[in-house]
Amino acid sequence: MNGHEAGHHGHAGTAAHGDHRQHDEHAEHSDNSGHAGHGSHGSQSHAGHGAGGHADHVAQFRRLFWFNLVLAVPVVAFSGAFAHLIGYHLPGGVGWIAPVLGTVMYVWGGRPFLTGGWDELRKRQPGMMLLISLGITVAFLSSWGATLSILDSGLEFWWELALLVVIMLLGHWIEMRSLAGTTSALESLASLLPDEAERVDPDTGEATAVDPADLSVGDVVLVRPGGGVPVDGAVIDGSAHVDESMITGESRPVRRGVGDTVVAGTVATDSGLRLRVTATGDDTALSGIRRLVEEAQGSSSRAQRIADRAAALLFWFALGAAVLTAIAWAVAGSGDDAVVRVITVLVIACPHALGLAIPLVVAIATERAARAGVLVKDRLALERMRSVDVVVFDKTGTLTEGEPEVTGLIAVDEGGEQRVLALAAAAESPSEHPLARAIVRRAEADGVAVPGAAEFSSSPAVGVTALVDGAEVRVGGPHLLGEAGRDPLDGTRRWRDHGDTVLHVLRGGEVIGAIAVADAVRPQSQPAVDALHRAGVEVVMITGDAESVARSVADDLGIDGVFAGVRPEDKAARVKGLQDDGRVVAMVGDGVNDAPALAQADVGIAIGAGTDVAIGSAGVVLAGDDPRAVLSVIALSRAGYRKMKQNLWWAAGYNLVSVPLAAGVLAPIGFTMPMSVGAVLMSLSTVVVALNAQLLRRLDLDPATVAGAVRADEERVPAAVAAR
Repeated sequence: MNGHEAGHHGHAGTAAHGDHRQHDEHAEHSDNSGHAGHGSHGSQSHAGHGAGGHADHVAQFRRLFWFNLVLAVPVVAFSGAFAHLIGYHLPGGVGWIAPVLGTVMYVWGGRPFLTGGWDELRKRQPGMMLLISLGITVAFLSSWGATLSILDSGLEFWWELALLVVIMLLGHWIEMRSLAGTTSALESLASLLPDEAERVDPDTGEATAVDPADLSVGDVVLVRPGGGVPVDGAVIDGSAHVDESMITGESRPVRRGVGDTVVAGTVATDSGLRLRVTATGDDTALSGIRRLVEEAQGSSSRAQRIADRAAALLFWFALGAAVLTAIAWAVAGSGDDAVVRVITVLVIACPHALGLAIPLVVAIATERAARAGVLVKDRLALERMRSVDVVVFDKTGTLTEGEPEVTGLIAVDEGGEQRVLALAAAAESPSEHPLARAIVRRAEADGVAVPGAAEFSSSPAVGVTALVDGAEVRVGGPHLLGEAGRDPLDGTRRWRDHGDTVLHVLRGGEVIGAIAVADAVRPQSQPAVDALHRAGVEVVMITGDAESVARSVADDLGIDGVFAGVRPEDKAARVKGLQDDGRVVAMVGDGVNDAPALAQADVGIAIGAGTDVAIGSAGVVLAGDDPRAVLSVIALSRAGYRKMKQNLWWAAGYNLVSVPLAAGVLAPIGFTMPMSVGAVLMSLSTVVVALNAQLLRRLDLDPATVAGAVRADEERVPAAVAAR
């Protein structure tokens, strides 16, 4: 009950709850700490492309590819070099077709690469676009030289130029289409919102169709069976199973009734609801999730920056190889051979696959995560998650439900436990205190008939009093017993030892029973802790609750370490202490009191994207409240890292092997790589990298599936776990 103390019930058994504030009877949840700003990392755009506008790039490269493919057919067919290679004769009067159309392809189809190369040159940041522009420019000038008989006719490369432009456009189209696919999560989220809402007139009760943008906080909205929820709101009438899968990743509809909140974009599957609007427009949880996905797509990545630097190094490698090739072939062969080899080196050295290797993996991983309810705000956090060896969980609202529930009943009255519960619920019904609501909910769940109450009153730190069935009924903690001069019931000691809140029920001044109330452990917490242990990750719990409460939860779940009685502002220091011991720490919290700790951790994971604080400090946000989703983040991080390594090895290895071959190192034994073969291999490398990255889409990130599939990683099991 972090932040809700026992308040008017005078709970003294567990002392240090939350931040030790005292609450009156109407105390509300008071965890309103801000979030430490989590600085966004600048993103260097993929050379030649902005970070956004992928849809425009897809359309641009699609058009360019198809038009240039059509032009390439006559260029290749009427290229003298190609005709000589295949062995057919060109009719007279067609010799200018290839040069004219080839020039169009160079200027029009090559424009994205030429402008990108110029930008790199102007910024003094050479990369793959400069290499591509060098390759096609050298081929273009050489071909015109041969056409005009300035150079040897063997240097006519119109068909190779056409092939190179088409292949490069195809590669960029594939890349842009793949990157644009990462925005489909945003499009899917946007499509969840209905085009209109039905606002209920407060005077007539009639529902009128309006634009959701015209709704205001406080309006009443009707959601029909099967209809989408247009705004965030609280249910004031009706109950329905609500499909929240796109928001939380939860596959099964969740029952929502009066008093529950629903968020925009969810669907009432079987019944209608009336909602009172609590948030509209940019303030809705759905908009918050969209902002998270947008930030993730714009954030930078250490691995991506490594790939950018590798592309720059490859430029100098290719340029150096081209210079050495020109010198070697000019000395050992001929000037024409030198030009051919230099062109081939520049063509095959295009680092397109290298530039695609990392960004595409991270982009697909981010989109795949978003569809599973794991929202990656900082891509660096996703990369670091694979090496985390300690996960620190905040207790309240993370490992536990975050709200109290009745866990035990004792009755000494002849009416039994149900009678005690009925009288307690009657006395507590007018109260809004969390413990009071827990008792009332338990009575409703058990189907207990709750009598009416009158003359309700409350006393801070003591309890509540009401007249029920003609008798005075009081419910409260130790101070209430002290006032009444009564002793605690014998069976309540074990509750206090377990850290539960103990409330006694008095009728007519006599103790008739007792109720234990505690913050219930989430049913998913145990499998989450077990799976983390099997994955070789130590689990630590941090909480503001008293040692007895914290130790009870930790013992039940098998948690390795506990920090109890920690004030919110001190949580970050505990996380830093683990880091100072050489540990890589992920912090998981509800984002309310945990902002500094989330920011301090190597990876901050906020649980529950519907809260404003979830957007603040964490690098990763779990849209749902299932702690097993932490395993999904680890699985995605490790799978993404494997794909990055595979793509980097393929792309870099391909260039390191192919450039020397293009330069002609095997010429002494009679093998020289044709420029056309170099262009085909370069394109093939790009396609291989793209297809390999696409395999990430097949990764199953369902928390239950991932947690159940984790097997023991004996090499990574920490000593604290192994000793258990």
